[in-house]
Parts: sequence; C-alpha cells; structure tokens
Amino acid sequence: MKKTTIAALCVSIFICTAKAQLPDYKTRINYLYAGINNKLSDKKTGLYYETTDSTKNENLHSWLWPLCALIQATNEMEALQPSQHYMQPVVNAIDQYYSDAPPRPGYQDYVLKERRSSRFYDDNQWIAIAYLDAYDRTHHKKYLDDAKLIYRFMMGGLDTAAGGGLYWKEGDKTTKNTCSNGPGILVALHLYKLTKQQDYLNTALALYKWTNACLQAPEGIYYDNIKIPSLKIAKAFYTYNTGTMLQANAQLYLLTHDKKYLTEAQRIAAAGKAHFFKNGRLPADYWFNAVMLRGYTELYKIDKNQGWLDFFKTDADNIWQQERGENNMLGPKPAKRLIDQAAMIEIYARLLGDGRY
Repeated sequence: MKKTTIAALCVSIFICTAKAQLPDYKTRINYLYAGINNKLSDKKTGLYYETTDSTKNENLHSWLWPLCALIQATNEMEALQPSQHYMQPVVNAIDQYYSDAPPRPGYQDYVLKERRSSRFYDDNQWIAIAYLDAYDRTHHKKYLDDAKLIYRFMMGGLDTAAGGGLYWKEGDKTTKNTCSNGPGILVALHLYKLTKQQDYLNTALALYKWTNACLQAPEGIYYDNIKIPSLKIAKAFYTYNTGTMLQANAQLYLLTHDKKYLTEAQRIAAAGKAHFFKNGRLPADYWFNAVMLRGYTELYKIDKNQGWLDFFKTDADNIWQQERGENNMLGPKPAKRLIDQAAMIEIYARLLGDGRY
C-alpha cells in the first residue's frame, strides 16, 4: 500500500474517531443537567446557587433570573422526553420567590423567605413563557393560572409615558425596555391563542406597535431601552431583544396569515445574523442567545431555511470545544454559572428537537 494511501487512511480513522468521541447533544444535555444537580442545587431547601464558587455569589441562593433560564431548559428537556418530570423541582424553587405584595402578586427577584426584594416585569414574563409552553404539552392547570397571574402583574407596568409600553422594573418609571415589551407580546399572544380573549390580542398588538416605533433600529434589530422622561434611546444591541421580536413576528404570521409579519421576521433574522454572528461565535451571553434561538427556530418551522439554525449550531459546538471545564460544565470562567448551564441545555435541546440535528 502506498504511503500516501496509508497516511490518508490514518487521517480518516483519526477524524472518524475524533467525531465518535464528541458527545451528541443528548449527552451534552445530560452532562449539563448533572452538573446543575451536583454543583448548583441546594438539596436542603430545593433552591439553587448562582455559581459553583460560593465566594463569588452575591447571595446565599440564586437570583430569580437564572431560574427563568432553567425553567425553560427543563421544559425543552421534557419536550424531548415526555415521560420525565424535569420541571417540577424548578417550579418548586420558583414558588419560593412568589410575593403577594400589593398592588398585584408576582415573583420577586430573590427568595422571599430570605428577604423582600424587587420585582422585574421581564423576570416574570420569562417564567410565563416557559409555563405556557409547558401548558401546551401537559395542560397542567398551574401553568396557565400562573401565566395569567403574571400577565396581570406585567400590566401594572403599562402607562402612556413615551406613548405606551411596559416599564422594566416595578416602581421604577425611568426606563422602558425591549426586554420587557418583547416577552410581554409573547405572553399576551400565547394567552390569546389559548383563550381567544380579545384583550390579550389587543395588548400584544399595542406592545408590538410601540416597540417597533420606539426601539427598533433601521436595520431591523432592537435597541435596549428608552429613558423616561427624556426619551433618550439606549442604543446597545442584545441578542435576546432581537429574538423576542423575531418570535413575535413569526407568531403573528401564524395567527393572522398576513405575509407582512413573515417578511418582517425574515428581515429581522437576516439583520440579527449579520450583526451578531462573527468569526464562528455569537456574543458571550449564552442565555441571551438561547432566547434569540427561540425566534429563529420559530421562523425555521415556517420557511424551513436551515441557514437560520446553522450558525447557532456552529456557536454551540465551538462553546463545547472551547469553554468546557470540569464536570463538563460550560462557561469562559472557572466559576460556572447556573444561567449558562441552563441556557446551553435549551440551545442543545432546541437544535436537537426543532433543528433536526
């Protein structure tokens, strides 16, 4: 056998062996979920920790925000394995953040029994989005009831300053953000689809119109917020803001069959990919990217353009190769964050389920 043939055969065997050694998405999900349970969960309280390094944590237990990521991640795990009950421990933890403080009950950003804390509209909305997704699968009454409670809570953040829109944080009337209006649209649309109550659709359309008028950049992606009362725009771009508004357009197209929403969804998707995907990577915040992927998978289901998913796969695979630490947990720093593990579970699960990888 010629030396060149032997060399080529060796290279081929090496590549095949290397590929075989790479875990598939199911395996990656299992590693990440095990890392959360082994390194980031408090078995005594049913709560979770912010990072694997207690010296770097601001609090004894996690803020609510990482649980917003984890509840969606466990929903995606259940979608892949319907016989499992991954969500319930996270639901039990989230319940410990519930506050019935006036004027409307909702979830505060830290564990209630440890202290009274602030309540953010977007934190609540992310939970409602996950619960409504779960309700579609399970018809578990708590998920729908809690989503309706969160809708009532978020509507407390609506007024006519700057022409409409939802504030970001309860009691703070200085900023209205895409991250509280985009998910607000999604909550309202989902409730409308389930109940056919016109008020929900009216809310979704009003928030959609306001967000596009006040916070969309000319190329199609979205600014972070508008200041009140100055009306100054904070022009930072984050992937999750593009994601929620992309998803809103895709859902409005499915609901109305009006092609203008599909055209806009495709415009936003093209602009988001062009702006955020550079040198094989998306920006560093995994969870923001997970939220953006929701919009792209929603669009993919409509137009079957694999290009909407391929760059997420590239980023997700590069993260696994470049930012994997001990115990197969992910993150660029030694202390691994709960929100990062949850985000990557969601990403791998969506690519596996929605992206057909």
